Amino acid sequence: MGKKRSREADGQGDLPMEDPAIQRKSDDDDDDSSDEDMDIVNVDFELFNYDPQIDFHGVKTLLRQLFDADAQLLDLSALSDLIVEQNTIGSTCKVDDKANDAYAFLTVLNLTEHAPKKPAVAKLAAYLAERAQGDEGLAASGVPELLSNPGKKQVGLVLAERLLNMPAEVIPPMWSCLIDEIEAAVEDGEPYQFTHYLVVSRGYHEVESTLDQSERKQKKAREEAELQYFHPEDEELRRHAASSGAYPFAREGEVVADSRRAFQELGVKPCGLMMLIEAGKFQRAVQAMAEYVGTGGMTMSTST
Repeated sequence: MGKKRSREADGQGDLPMEDPAIQRKSDDDDDDSSDEDMDIVNVDFELFNYDPQIDFHGVKTLLRQLFDADAQLLDLSALSDLIVEQNTIGSTCKVDDKANDAYAFLTVLNLTEHAPKKPAVAKLAAYLAERAQGDEGLAASGVPELLSNPGKKQVGLVLAERLLNMPAEVIPPMWSCLIDEIEAAVEDGEPYQFTHYLVVSRGYHEVESTLDQSERKQKKAREEAELQYFHPEDEELRRHAASSGAYPFAREGEVVADSRRAFQELGVKPCGLMMLIEAGKFQRAVQAMAEYVGTGGMTMSTST
């Protein structure tokens, strides 16, 4: 199956995106600094089809980041192989050249198709089902059952991750391409006619240091912590989800939050995030996410 992205991008196999201007400003500059004080760096982001000869290690690294402390519970090598071999669905985002490692990736896996045949996918589905069971909203909406018995519904498991310093504005085109690719796959009779999409992502809670704190204070801090997002688009996607919920990583303790506290009063405790979106609402969810995040022509300010 040919990618719709290829036909829409003047017949090219990759999709160049608008050059985001990244502004870097000295800490010594005040808010009234003129434009002459800014250094503008143009970065060309491009979307590529998966290439098994190039993308295995980059995808595996991003999967490890996605599943955080629980990555060791999964067969990331087999999952990476499956993702890069499924090279007409999903894409990588890179800078400069196709031969470089991916800065971001996005794909969808058919659980009904792969879980019975691929042990790595079956293990991932079982892991997510167990994690979903611990969240009241996900459990009540039947997400654990969807994952444990994927044959009852056609569930598309959406996996996406990017480097933490990647601008969010480059992400919506990846999702738009994914929708086009799924439509083309369905037209070609491939098994991508889903009833639901389950998006797996990450969030975090800000928690006070556990050092020199009583157990009561630690419990209160955990209860009051509000979910924060590593990826701002997740906040919009949740608004379109039939069900969503965050879950703690099975192998992460609060000591990790202290180790990541770096120069803050609050530590960062990562957690998993699942969002179940009905297929009929998926395209609108992606459109809303693009409107929320914005695309192209953006600027990102960082201090040096």
